[in-house]
Amino acid sequence: MSASALDTLAEEVRELAAQRDAVILAHNYQRPEVQDAADYVGDSLGLARVAAASEAPVIALCGVHFMAETAAILCPGKTVLIPDPKAGCSLAASIDGAELRAWKQEHPGAVVVSYVNTTAEVKAESDYCCTSGNARAVIESIPADREILFLPDLYLGLWLERVTGRKLRIWLGECHVHAGIRPADIERWQREAPDAELLVHPECGCASQAMAFGNERTHILSTEGMVEFARRSPKERFVVATETGILHRLNAELPGKRFEAAHEAAVCRFMKMITLEKLRDCLRDLRHEVSVEPGVAARARRAIDRMVAIG
Repeated sequence: MSASALDTLAEEVRELAAQRDAVILAHNYQRPEVQDAADYVGDSLGLARVAAASEAPVIALCGVHFMAETAAILCPGKTVLIPDPKAGCSLAASIDGAELRAWKQEHPGAVVVSYVNTTAEVKAESDYCCTSGNARAVIESIPADREILFLPDLYLGLWLERVTGRKLRIWLGECHVHAGIRPADIERWQREAPDAELLVHPECGCASQAMAFGNERTHILSTEGMVEFARRSPKERFVVATETGILHRLNAELPGKRFEAAHEAAVCRFMKMITLEKLRDCLRDLRHEVSVEPGVAARARRAIDRMVAIG
């Protein structure tokens, strides 16, 4: 689609948002034109916090389905829309409520910490939710004598064991995008870009490796952490190991600095299912509303509130 066509679509989106008194929230991995049309762009924790604080009666969530579920749980009485309800998540699909209930039965009394990349049903079976931005703080807030079940991301769990010193029982799920970023990718950039800082997401298959901590230029960060680190850093070149959508925001907010993808193929097909056309249509027709069964929402809300409260 041409730039002028995208500009026209973006104008339609903004006009419809104004007519609907809607707020548009976009994840850092969204297409550039979707990010540009949004009122707020951020990570999962940021989207949850903005949704909870928003006074807008309509929330258009440009992300994947579990993010819209989270917004719906935090915003009862509001209309939460997702431009494409088929925008799922391979990590969230790696465990369901029945599997978690069976795992809990094997470990009675354990504290369940679920990564935000989970369905509402799984959150309802959890004691805490977390994002990559506050997972360490969540784990460290739990008494040291309590057994912890962490799910569903294997690599984030292994990284948390390294940084907290806690032994976790970890579900063997993974994000297909981040799992594809391997230690060899980071090692190559360490050799080929000695002037660059390496920003690595903890879901990556390389994050828990000792090499990721053995070089002062390598930093394990959430997507929001990457933006803030690059903003504060005096360095000018950064290699970014996460989904490539974050590069648009980094370039937009920090012109004059250079950002490169550690792995060009790190593209989430689910995030890219959201387009300006679909965003326009969902606002125009108020379609693809996301709702959560009230009983499930009430139980999931406890874990989500804890996530939002812990920095």
